[in-house]
Amino acid sequence: MSTRALVVVERPDRELFSIDGLDIVGARDYLTDPTYSERRRLRVYNLCRSFKYQSVGYYVSLLAEARGHHPLPDVATIQDLKSLSHVRLISEELDDLVQRSLAPIGSDSFTLSVYFGRNIAERHSRLARALFGFFPAPLLRAELRREHDEHDDGSDGGRWRLTGLRPIELEEVPESHRSFLAEAAEAYFRGRREKRRSPKRYRYDLAMLVDPKAGEGPSNEKALRRIERAGEQAGIWVERITKDDFSRLAEFDGLLIRETTLANHYTYRFARRAAASGLVVIDDPESILRCTNKVFLTELLHRHDIPTPKTLIVHKGNVDRIVDTLGLPAVLKLPDGSFSKAVVKARDEEAVFAEASRFLSKSDLLVAQEYLPTDFDWRVGLLDGEPLFAARYGMAKGHWQIARHSVSGSVRYGSVQAVALDGVPPEVLDVAQRAGAAVGRGFYGVDLKETPSGPVVIEVNDNPNLDAGEEDTVGGEEIYRRLIDFYLQRFEQARKGRPS
Repeated sequence: MSTRALVVVERPDRELFSIDGLDIVGARDYLTDPTYSERRRLRVYNLCRSFKYQSVGYYVSLLAEARGHHPLPDVATIQDLKSLSHVRLISEELDDLVQRSLAPIGSDSFTLSVYFGRNIAERHSRLARALFGFFPAPLLRAELRREHDEHDDGSDGGRWRLTGLRPIELEEVPESHRSFLAEAAEAYFRGRREKRRSPKRYRYDLAMLVDPKAGEGPSNEKALRRIERAGEQAGIWVERITKDDFSRLAEFDGLLIRETTLANHYTYRFARRAAASGLVVIDDPESILRCTNKVFLTELLHRHDIPTPKTLIVHKGNVDRIVDTLGLPAVLKLPDGSFSKAVVKARDEEAVFAEASRFLSKSDLLVAQEYLPTDFDWRVGLLDGEPLFAARYGMAKGHWQIARHSVSGSVRYGSVQAVALDGVPPEVLDVAQRAGAAVGRGFYGVDLKETPSGPVVIEVNDNPNLDAGEEDTVGGEEIYRRLIDFYLQRFEQARKGRPS
């Protein structure tokens, strides 16, 4: 796909660097010349001097988003840069990297310039890339200060803290840094061009977030390739990205997360930033928040009258009610656990108190449910409210769950048997669709058990497994085509200005 890059500055007459294939235009021209409002497939790199609300720089990014031009920085980044609390949060996440990078600095203050994710000193390159990843703006300036404890005698040197971060304009770049800036910009844009591996023109770009180092994830390699192939057939470029590509989100029209998601995790930050930037997102941030916390999901399903096992929200004051309410054995769940790793079956009252105490040391609330033994769980995959696939998940051999985690970290799974949708009991499909509708209209996997009184929902997963050779053995390539069609329809709706 051919996408032009546009650098917007306030004073184009004072051009400080030039790159082949890169257009540099004035901010006023970009905002008022109808030529630019009518163009499509633009990447806008906003180097204006100020991003204050209603300033020229602010309006460049705002109108770029309205025109579908994918600005850098986008409005979400501009807002994040204004938030001291957000900057402090990022400072905490980067603490180890900050301490290592600035360890040799002798003074108690330091200014770090970040040019397209790079710093002029090699030892600060990782920190510069990390800051650019969290706050993707072409030119940044970070202020860091060494803080000493009031009882510190100075021997330990104190700890560095990020105290400020702001975008800067071209004219703030020191003369001695200009050649490096040009080099950094050239490397950035050259890298973007090299990532486009195919000469074929595509209508849209879809980022697929994966973790190449993960031992297990929601899709295996063959399934990822099938998603890419379905995208190619529909004219959508599907490109795998990793957690290091946060700053590149503005390059895409959509995001598909094929990693295990958590609320307090970079997957949620990716979803949040992508949604704020107007991308079509699976999993959207609301679905991640709703599905990854079992306490929230329990209340949500209860409010929508979705049948679930008998359940008790447990805190330190009502632990003694678990056995009387649910009987034995009882199932205890840590709210934000995944892959059955934080779910235990307590066989007797002593085990109930011990496991509840262990979980409550990590979370102020936990979920306790009655134990409902079955030979298999139903998994119904939903997309945009409609069934996409279905499967029976058998219990792991000699275990009461579909996955058995050993102390060594290995995992044993039960069998997976894909089932044609017309072979699923209608009441199972009905309850699954009602549960999915309570969460949203994304891509979900609803787990259910059949009981004498009807199907009950165990949980709703926001990033369900879709593995080639398992969940797709009945639906085949049609499952992947429907997933890509979901994006294609919303891309077309956005292009025509209709809400998705």
